[in-house]
Amino acid sequence: MKKSVANLLISKMDQLSTPLIKGSLFIIFFWFGVLKPLGISSAQELVLDTVYWMPFLSPSAWLDIIGYWEMLIGICFLFKRTIKYALVLLFLQMAGTFMPLFILPHITFQEGMIPYAPTLEGQYIIKNIIIISAAMVIGGRTLRKTQA
Repeated sequence: MKKSVANLLISKMDQLSTPLIKGSLFIIFFWFGVLKPLGISSAQELVLDTVYWMPFLSPSAWLDIIGYWEMLIGICFLFKRTIKYALVLLFLQMAGTFMPLFILPHITFQEGMIPYAPTLEGQYIIKNIIIISAAMVIGGRTLRKTQA
């Protein structure tokens, strides 16, 4: 009896995990992305301080572009045909997301504690490791099935 309950739970977790991760990635990227062009993102100052040096556009224009980019990542995670685009967009975006750890250590780490004690902003950035890992799981499962 116990084995059948465990097998049922394992089967349900296997069945639901991919759609739940995809939905979670959509929610995170779309929600946090839409806040940026609206000017109400709690990450706004950090993003503006990070992109001030980027050419061609103002930091506020880059903030909007990053927000739309994140919304697109979220949408692409919803559809099997666009997962590969979501992954490319996500990995490009994550390169920028981790930049403050290196170019703004005075904001992302407690004074005198680099790299051992991240601030709340640093923790906000570092937690993206789990997002990258979840995206890799989705990519591996989804793209493997489309290749077969």
